[in-house]
Amino acid sequence: MIRLIDYLKCINNGVAIIAGLVLLACVILILIDILLRELHISFGGSEEISGYVMAAISSWGISYALTTKAHVRIDIIRNKRQPLGRAVFDLTALCATSYVAVYAAYYVIPVFEKSFKRNSLANTSLETPLIIPQSIWMAGWLWFAVSSCLLLICALWLMYKKSYQPLNDMIGTETE
Repeated sequence: MIRLIDYLKCINNGVAIIAGLVLLACVILILIDILLRELHISFGGSEEISGYVMAAISSWGISYALTTKAHVRIDIIRNKRQPLGRAVFDLTALCATSYVAVYAAYYVIPVFEKSFKRNSLANTSLETPLIIPQSIWMAGWLWFAVSSCLLLICALWLMYKKSYQPLNDMIGTETE
């Protein structure tokens, strides 16, 4: 089980690097567009593209945040508990996260399907086929659901085995 989580973390680290590079490319695109506007030239669409990029990297980035324990949690009570109590708090938080991930993934699919069936285009000068950015966005939410559910299954297994330290290492919080 721990190897599965290590593999999941490795994938999410790769995704985070790709997302960072895409964000950097988007920043460069915006800077070039701003500089060209000073010369009264613009290739346009940088606002639209940056919006798509932000949606995509946000949906993919939450999986990275999950596996690196970067999601915000209030842990005042949790940290004062014994290992079993901390494990219960951690599992509760992960159950809630997994529920939200599956719920969101379930509801982004119809958005994509509607755009696909209607061949929807963005109401902008680029007239982007909406299935392109929405498929990337949807895939990010689906990956978040898969990641959180895999993490939850492994965490439940560790809880069943009463392996509280590996459980804490996997889904616990870092004290500041």
